[in-house]
Amino acid sequence: MPELPEVEVVRAGLAPAVTGARVTAVDVLDVRALTRHDAASGDFEALLTGANIEAAVRRGKFLWLPIGGDRAIVGHLGMSGQLLLRTPDHPGDDRHARIRLHLEHPEYGELRVDFVDQRTFGSLAVDLLVPAADGEIAGFSAGVTGEWSRSLPSQVAHIARDPIDPAFSDDAFVDALARRVSAVKRVLLDQGVVSGIGNIYADESLWLVRLHAEQPAASLGRRRSRELLAAVREVLERALAEGGTSFDAQYVNVNGASGYFAHSLNAYGRAGLPCPRCGTSMVREPFMNRSSHRCPRCQRLRMPRHAAST
Repeated sequence: MPELPEVEVVRAGLAPAVTGARVTAVDVLDVRALTRHDAASGDFEALLTGANIEAAVRRGKFLWLPIGGDRAIVGHLGMSGQLLLRTPDHPGDDRHARIRLHLEHPEYGELRVDFVDQRTFGSLAVDLLVPAADGEIAGFSAGVTGEWSRSLPSQVAHIARDPIDPAFSDDAFVDALARRVSAVKRVLLDQGVVSGIGNIYADESLWLVRLHAEQPAASLGRRRSRELLAAVREVLERALAEGGTSFDAQYVNVNGASGYFAHSLNAYGRAGLPCPRCGTSMVREPFMNRSSHRCPRCQRLRMPRHAAST
């Protein structure tokens, strides 16, 4: 499933083309792509046709396009969703295309955004914007702001800020770890604590600071918790610089290009290969209906009698 870097790459690619554009027409080719759209709020096509897109905004793995007033187009890519920029004369022969947005941009002219989703777990929706609980800028929009900037879609309101959000609270994250006796990886994957970190980048971050996925979060202490947060940021920023992680054709940017961070992975997907740090064979272990990848020498489970106080 796409994580923060993959969604940010899509947001950054869409932003110049959609910001300031008017939606001239909408084609819903598969209603399954509207599973998160509340029909009671209005017809999807009618709500969008004629609307002006004001920005492209992201929090964690969620992406939204404010369209004026108190509404936004919310996109969730699911496992295989793609938002692809097309020219208006593109043949549109992709059999997995679910929705097409036809746009008119004041600078770039006619454009099209195709929502393509092979596995149909992703969706688009028109959702109401609600005020951010902390009153801060609600999501990352690369400096583009407007009346919508301190609001976010109701579908995203329960999602915590991500570690590269300027309004992210380091102290709140450290406090959250200190209160939890569950596995530290479980906390990293809890979107109510911190958003945007999925299985790949959790494994990479834990490898970087030599932590076992099952290490109780409360046992880390404040210093180690801050080291982990720094590692998460380092991993996410490196992945962003390389365009995200691509393992197959499902993970692409708005132009259909793959990310290259998969070539830089130290832990995820490397079972049986030597640890880049010590040479020990990496292992793959079950974790929450998925897998964890770690070095059995560098990342040992340590069970102290009480949590560290530093």
